[in-house]
Amino acid sequence: MSRKENINVGKNIKIFLTNDDGIHARGLLALKEALGGVYDVVIVAPDKERSAVGHAITLHEPVRAAKVNLNGTLSHALSGTPVDCIKFGLLELFSDRPDMVISGINPGANTGVNINYSGTVAAAREATLYGVPSIAVSIASPEPDYYHEAASFTARLTGIILKRKLPPGTFLNINLPNEPLTGIRGIRLCRQDTRFPEEYFEKKIDPRNRPYYWQGAVNSPEFTNPRVDSAALADNHIAITPIKCDMTDNDMIEDLKAWDLGIKG
Repeated sequence: MSRKENINVGKNIKIFLTNDDGIHARGLLALKEALGGVYDVVIVAPDKERSAVGHAITLHEPVRAAKVNLNGTLSHALSGTPVDCIKFGLLELFSDRPDMVISGINPGANTGVNINYSGTVAAAREATLYGVPSIAVSIASPEPDYYHEAASFTARLTGIILKRKLPPGTFLNINLPNEPLTGIRGIRLCRQDTRFPEEYFEKKIDPRNRPYYWQGAVNSPEFTNPRVDSAALADNHIAITPIKCDMTDNDMIEDLKAWDLGIKG
């Protein structure tokens, strides 16, 4: 990216940060440090880890918000899901919509089918449904070493998005290798990997002789399509995937017209 495209638009631009790892997560703090000196940053995040909750919302119990001081930034820790955080921020905190939502930085890649389960990605999707430009950011390691490098990249990308805009109903899912930026081979614009992993349940017995199970999966390292997000990461590239909120299969609508469904009009 050229220095020209990294626009510094100032404190009048509001950036809403969230995640699914909790208010004190290192990735969230790295984003706050990278963006807080340039933009007006607002943080609403879960009060504890809420990974892999997908697009869940809290309906059958109250959602509670506690104010937290994150290194000088007044933030809100919510007792709900990442999507609850987006709703609370947009409906309760902001008098005007923020200019952008960033969800992350998540420890562990959110590529392929995992996009469907990720609370990190769901938060970005929810903000997009409200019409706010959004991105989800993850690093391909359960214990990343380069949060600040990823946050620096995200800050530069934020400036570009604020200038270029995103299409309505589309957000960006970004996955970075766990490497310094100087060690990454480049950026690859990708499709979502649609391969399904090999899954299993591991059965164990507790001290009272009752069975319990751990769910797991084995991801294949072999890729037939180098343009999918998982392959880009494996090839030491930053993977950027545009995701649409409208999940309609428009081709299937045309196919369904030929079915004898007994429906007219």
